[in-house]
Amino acid sequence: MAATATAPAAGAGPVRFDTKIAVLLREDLATWQRLNVTAFLVSGLGSAFPEVIGEPYEDGDGVRCLSMFRQPVLVFEGTKETLTAAHARVLSRSLPRAVFTGDLFATGNDRDNRAAVRAVRTADLDLVGLAVYGPKNAVDKVLKGARMHP
Repeated sequence: MAATATAPAAGAGPVRFDTKIAVLLREDLATWQRLNVTAFLVSGLGSAFPEVIGEPYEDGDGVRCLSMFRQPVLVFEGTKETLTAAHARVLSRSLPRAVFTGDLFATGNDRDNRAAVRAVRTADLDLVGLAVYGPKNAVDKVLKGARMHP
């Protein structure tokens, strides 16, 4: 799924993408949990979809920095029920997704994280976060009922 950008002439306005990267967080998370969950959820997108990564940055002295996403990551929040419904919609649309469950707050490494998710059936996952990438209209439908994170 290639993210295409509509690039206007230099200085003529914003670049528009036909895809969307979105994160949906459960509204009852502590601030540190929201930040941690968001970082973990989006971390897999660049390796799975290299087209979402832009060019490396360079400051005025020529010091190079790492590449980042070339498009915004929109962060939403919702109730546990909103998250469960969004997860069902993302599965029914077969969109690329990442999940973060409440169990992962008690693990300390990737192996245990994957084992914690694997131990729970899809319908029983205690979802606290969901990231989705895909066509804008499909992602918007997945996020129905969610609101922009304040």
